[in-house]
Amino acid sequence: MKYYEQLALYMDQLNCTAKQLCDMTGLSPATMSRYRSGERVPEINSAAFNDICASISTMALEKGISVGDDKAVHNAFNACTDVDKIDKEQLRKSFNHLLEVLDININKLCKEINYDTSTVFRIRNGSRNPSDPSNFAAAVCNYITLEMDDPQTIQRLSDLLSCSVERLSDNTVRFALLKDWLTQNHDDEESEISSFLDKLDKFDLNDYIRTIHFDEIKVPPTIPFHRTGSKSYFGLKQMMDSELDFLKASVHSRSKEPVTMYSDMPMGEMSKDPDFPKKWMFGTAMILKKGLHINHIHNLDRSVEDMMLGLESWIPMYMTGQISPFYLKDSTNSVFLHLLKVSGSAALTGEAIRGHHAEGRYYLTRNKEELSYYKTRAANLLSRALPLMEIYREEDADLFLNFLRSDAGQPGKRRSILSAPPLYTIQPEYLKKMLERRSLSLSQQERILQHAASEHARIETILSQSNSAQSISDNDKPSADETLVLDEISVLTKEDFVSSPPRFPLTSGFIDEEIVYTYEEYLAHLEQTRAYAETHPAYQVMEINAKGFYNLQIAIHEGKWAMVSKSNTPAIHFVIRHPKLRDAIEKYIPPLID
Repeated sequence: MKYYEQLALYMDQLNCTAKQLCDMTGLSPATMSRYRSGERVPEINSAAFNDICASISTMALEKGISVGDDKAVHNAFNACTDVDKIDKEQLRKSFNHLLEVLDININKLCKEINYDTSTVFRIRNGSRNPSDPSNFAAAVCNYITLEMDDPQTIQRLSDLLSCSVERLSDNTVRFALLKDWLTQNHDDEESEISSFLDKLDKFDLNDYIRTIHFDEIKVPPTIPFHRTGSKSYFGLKQMMDSELDFLKASVHSRSKEPVTMYSDMPMGEMSKDPDFPKKWMFGTAMILKKGLHINHIHNLDRSVEDMMLGLESWIPMYMTGQISPFYLKDSTNSVFLHLLKVSGSAALTGEAIRGHHAEGRYYLTRNKEELSYYKTRAANLLSRALPLMEIYREEDADLFLNFLRSDAGQPGKRRSILSAPPLYTIQPEYLKKMLERRSLSLSQQERILQHAASEHARIETILSQSNSAQSISDNDKPSADETLVLDEISVLTKEDFVSSPPRFPLTSGFIDEEIVYTYEEYLAHLEQTRAYAETHPAYQVMEINAKGFYNLQIAIHEGKWAMVSKSNTPAIHFVIRHPKLRDAIEKYIPPLID
């Protein structure tokens, strides 16, 4: 049976007119007419598809006619021979998640499956659907099956598909299971990187300080240094206690030595405890309040979920300037789990077998000889670590600007995700008039104008590397391969603008003045950005109907670094070079607004 035949059957059964169904679903008579004639079929799980199912089941309930609930009606329509069984939105989400989990190289994938990179980009952000979703999914799965058969990828697929590694050793089985996962509905977990960025966007350091009463924290009096004393901890509850005991010992001591922390233990179970994260955060805040510096060595040889969970806990602390983040370039083994945290007064170590964290053991010591050993071990570990990211705060403004100028001369493509048009595309005369309308001093105005000129010069340096840096006609747009700078801008409707007006982008200059656009200024800057793109072949602006960040901007130098800039006070920039974390941010696509 075809869709229009099943629809007619329901309408006859309910003695329902097309007008009644239109009134209930909100669909136009023209659209309903096309569905009834078989000219069109609504996509599965689309708003139209679901509204028709819900309206039929509701009408049947009102009339006392048995057709089943929404799910039963949905299944009946889904069984129709002309209904495309692939949910395109689910395919998009699953495809994006697959790219994250497997660290897939987009350019190589596109080349192998014969898809243009710009087309795949639009598929990822939902502005375009594959013309043949089944063939697209098959091509992606074929590439992964044949080209990504290393043990690490197979293990990740095993975790993703909940299937044994042994079963996935067969290419035919691996392809079939992967395609089923990619094209079928399943419980979709929100992208971890998207969740992380969203939380960082909403994070406010001043609110955080007030929430944990940081300014009111009284560091307890130091107590005599204990030369002896040790304790073992078993099970998750005791392990959490050991972490808090280590923080207490470090805060209570007289030592001002830096604290070194490393752990490749899984964090998911501990984070589910309702009290532990708050107590741990408070204890760490007390260490910072005491003035101790923390060298934190992240383990990024873990799932994206665990990696983002760890960063989520630490990023707020990084804003204090008292923490230096590192990572180990060498991968840890796949069998043993470790933990090492050392301060001037205590050392905490942990060990477990991977997959059996709860059966592990933590050991806290204040013994002089043991502490000396663990301090040496922590120093040796730190000597092997590399900086995870460069953190630029207001006191580092000169270093940050030097970094931007130096990077401008380096080859490579750039991409930015922006909540407002970029500073470098606004016309100087228009900016001057904007500033004059505000109650800004002449020195403030001049500082902003100088920074805008500096940003304009920087982007011109980047674009000058293009072989096609000349004027182009309206019909001769650059290809994706010729684009050196791509700016994705979330374009706001007037309604969205009024509810949350964006701020003029001054974060890169650490300029405190908060300038909120008027709607006319916003539209004018947007139009000037379009004009800039018309006259610069290597620059492209992509206007997207996506939920933009309010306090974050993301800038990417492809294959080299990814920068997350937070604009609300205090302004701060995280320049990330670690390949796995950088790639996760590079692959990030803002979620579209329905």
